[in-house]
Amino acid sequence: MMKRREVITLLGGAAAAWPYAARALQSAMPVVGFLGAGSPGPFVPQTAVFRQGLAEAGYVEGRNVAIEYRWAEGQYDQLPALAAEFVRRQVAVIVAFPIPAAVAAKAATTAIPIVFNVAGDPVKLGLVGSLARPGGNATGVNSFLAELGAKHLGLLRELLPTATLVGLLVNPTNENIEGVTKDVVAAAATLGVQIDIVRASDSREIEAAFATLVRNKVNALLIGSDVFFSSRRVQLATLTARHAIPAVSNVREFAEVGGLMSYGTDLTEVFRQFGVYTGRILKGAKPADLPVVQSTKFQFVINLPTARALGIEIPPTLLARADEVIE
Repeated sequence: MMKRREVITLLGGAAAAWPYAARALQSAMPVVGFLGAGSPGPFVPQTAVFRQGLAEAGYVEGRNVAIEYRWAEGQYDQLPALAAEFVRRQVAVIVAFPIPAAVAAKAATTAIPIVFNVAGDPVKLGLVGSLARPGGNATGVNSFLAELGAKHLGLLRELLPTATLVGLLVNPTNENIEGVTKDVVAAAATLGVQIDIVRASDSREIEAAFATLVRNKVNALLIGSDVFFSSRRVQLATLTARHAIPAVSNVREFAEVGGLMSYGTDLTEVFRQFGVYTGRILKGAKPADLPVVQSTKFQFVINLPTARALGIEIPPTLLARADEVIE
């Protein structure tokens, strides 16, 4: 028969072991490393949809998966170190958004699975061997945001048929700058429009870029695809209003905060699929066998109060094609 002191000792030992057991359980939970090139605040809705997609695949944060977030806050040169940190942590999956983060993750590891969300051709970027069969440790979603420059220019020209000089704002630290610029310049040549390229990678440079655009008397502005510009959408909308420059962006939030127009991918569906693919890989699927998802749903938004403030009458043909008209 067990003595009372022995029972107390055993119970005490079990109690002492509980925290260790809890930590062991926690460490056994797969960790997803979320690598973002922008700032967390502007992407709260998108990260929520990412978690929704992850839940659809059977993984709920805090229950059977942990997510660690690292944001470069627009400082793309910080991304390699942040990606290396995830590699040292030996996370189960690195999810990377957008192109600069995906490129940094790919350079950091060939072993840890990577799920990317990019706005350009992942084959040209060296992220995958092909869209149908990625063939390496990375796959994900192509939102096509960086490939809409020609479409944006066409919308501006339809809005302003007499426009001859259009500004193009690009981020010089973005790996996809050459592709974005080339597409817009080629489209401009067919329309008989000149392109005034200005560059900015921080808030102060955005102010300087607008000073240049005003000095050069551009008729309109095309905001290039870049997560930093998405994060600075309020500043950009404010400056376009202050200087009376009609502008188009690829993110709907630009139009929502006072920009004139936006045309781009439905990011809600993009981030949902982003999460679903992450969940499939956690379940054992290999990135090499998961085709890159190509976005097919786009949204065109027009802000009418902004158009009135700019003294622009939106053509009925444009209004008819808009998915949403902000009154």
